[in-house]
Amino acid sequence: MNISRTIKAGLLATSAGLVLCHASAALAQDAAPQADTAQETNNGGLDTIVVTATKRGQASNVQDVPFAVTAFGAAQLEEQHFQTFQSLSYSMPNVQLSQIGTTPGYANFSIRGLGINSSIPSIDPTVGVFIDGVYLGVSAGVVFGNFDIEGLEVLRGPQGLLFGRNVTGGAVVVRTTVPKDHFAADFKASVSSGPEYKVSGTITGPIVQDKISAKLAVYYDKDEGYFHNDFNGNDHLGKNRTFIVRPALRFTPIDGFESIFRYEYGKYDGDGAVATNHGLYPVKSFRVNLDEEGFAHNYWHMASNETNIDTDFGNGKITNIMAYREYNSNVANDIDASPVHSFHSGNTTHQKQMSDELRYAGTFGRVDVTTGLYFFTQRIAYIEQRTLSGGTRTLSGGGIQNQDTYGAFGAVDWHFTDSLTLNLGARYSSETKSVKVANLTATGCDYEAQTCDFTFHGKNTWKGLTPRVGLQWQPDPETQVYAFWAKGFRSGGYNFRNVNPAVDPGPFDDEVQNSYEIGMKKDIGGILRVNVAGFWNKIDGVQREIQTPVLGSGTAQIITNSANARIRGVEGEVTLRPGAGFTLSGQFGYTEGKYTKIIYDLNNDGVISDVDYGLKLPRLAPWTYGGTLAWSHDFDQFGVDARVSANHRDADWYNDANTGLLRGATMVDANLTLRYGGYSISAYATNLLNEATYGTEAPLPFFAGSTFAPLNKGRVYGIELAAKF
Repeated sequence: MNISRTIKAGLLATSAGLVLCHASAALAQDAAPQADTAQETNNGGLDTIVVTATKRGQASNVQDVPFAVTAFGAAQLEEQHFQTFQSLSYSMPNVQLSQIGTTPGYANFSIRGLGINSSIPSIDPTVGVFIDGVYLGVSAGVVFGNFDIEGLEVLRGPQGLLFGRNVTGGAVVVRTTVPKDHFAADFKASVSSGPEYKVSGTITGPIVQDKISAKLAVYYDKDEGYFHNDFNGNDHLGKNRTFIVRPALRFTPIDGFESIFRYEYGKYDGDGAVATNHGLYPVKSFRVNLDEEGFAHNYWHMASNETNIDTDFGNGKITNIMAYREYNSNVANDIDASPVHSFHSGNTTHQKQMSDELRYAGTFGRVDVTTGLYFFTQRIAYIEQRTLSGGTRTLSGGGIQNQDTYGAFGAVDWHFTDSLTLNLGARYSSETKSVKVANLTATGCDYEAQTCDFTFHGKNTWKGLTPRVGLQWQPDPETQVYAFWAKGFRSGGYNFRNVNPAVDPGPFDDEVQNSYEIGMKKDIGGILRVNVAGFWNKIDGVQREIQTPVLGSGTAQIITNSANARIRGVEGEVTLRPGAGFTLSGQFGYTEGKYTKIIYDLNNDGVISDVDYGLKLPRLAPWTYGGTLAWSHDFDQFGVDARVSANHRDADWYNDANTGLLRGATMVDANLTLRYGGYSISAYATNLLNEATYGTEAPLPFFAGSTFAPLNKGRVYGIELAAKF
């Protein structure tokens, strides 16, 4: 008997039978409702969660949304001491919100087995990140400190209809707080093991009553370094500082008109990647031995304007979101992760993007309509340098990419009976990329002067239509059953990290996905909520970064359409509120994938064979599951909130050749908060089992078992003081 499978099956049965669910999925914030913001209301039992994912111009009840989504409000993010997306990585079914670790803040998110394994900025994500309605064009600069959050939604499955290309896995939708028409302030200060010190504050209020309101939010994080470096005895490896300032203005000069101006400046400075080498240390170890501790310097600007205009036409709303973002980074890392200078690297990234989305949402009798136009343009410049063999060999290269993206979309929800709704929609996207690439050679680029000898020039356009057809059945206000088919489109591109001069850096072709999902959302007796979904995805032309250890170069990356694949699975989230202030919750997910056609030799043995077909898809963890027990009670003016959770994710392969395994782990977290009026003090602990996890497990050619594995923190204790006025 397979004991591991038996235990997993038992836990799944327990989750389904005892109807446990992820607590945060059933809760959302308690702020006053705004158009397109997440919030919650409580009618003595289950919360009503509202989300923005439908882009209807007003918030929608998550139980009425016909796809799988997990929503968090401000209160629930505070309970989990949310600071980065990565802190939520284990708490949702079939979701990984991890950073790759090579470059601090670089996201390699994966949902339902669809994710990327790359820190190359020309590689588009499969999971899109949207901040206040603005798509982040590169995965760099995503996993830094987050605060001042009004709501966070994680949408599982392809979201190409409303959110565009490159969201074949799903979307992470974040909404920061909106300036209020009354004075409010929120301050937090915390210290945790390391030590790490954080302070943040948000002040908002009217400038001209009911006409102009403003907000100023500030965040500062000083991490003294969590790790010890065996090479030089440094007990503060991994130190860094983050500063973010976020002002906003909201204009409402007349009824039915709103314009919100947002700006953000952020800066991150610290050590380079804190990586271990599993040829030197066990996979459960936090030991590090780096002769080059490196550095990471990042800063960014982001500005946007969101305008909402009510219109009598269809009792609708016109929304326009215009935005600009600039991101810059300069990093240096010890890639061999050993006390010998075998492979060190540095890179610079400069990215600028502009976008505009104009959309309309209205209702005509039994028909709800959402339609819009989208434009996105960006420029990426990237240069990388590698020093090998004790610094005697140097390689450099990189690229410049200019791209323009256009999109038009329309969605119709036809409520043709009181209980049945037909969902129809389609989006057309066209994306053009023009690049110049310098292969990584001895003379590819002058890293100091930041100039390159571009030997490859390319330009290509990819076009895609992403339709969606679905049906919703709501026999009563507490029940929804839905099913849909949707197509996903991920545009092709080019490789900025081209080591093999015999292989062109592109273009590789687009990746096309057909996705089927069926689900049910059910509230029972005002105390029990059950949300389950099953999915089946077929992906043609899977884009993969094939990594091969190469002496003299460190590693070689070839990006190609390597295979066709099939991914399927089930997932569920359940919440039980039996009374007396208790909430019992749990989540489970199972994903299984296989290759149906191999186009490129995945394991680099020179032949496509049954061995290739037997390989597992990377970034696909078969099982995710966990549970939370929470209790809240008020004693006159005092209140107590307590919470403990345990969430597990199976091991999954880092690379296509299945030579680097990211170990499975169980995250146990706990929190106790005492409240008095608007003041609170919290004691919390994360990763109580002190699990060693890492975002990368890249094999290296230097000695037996040699790998590059950037570490995440182990066990952390902390205390936080908070005040709200």
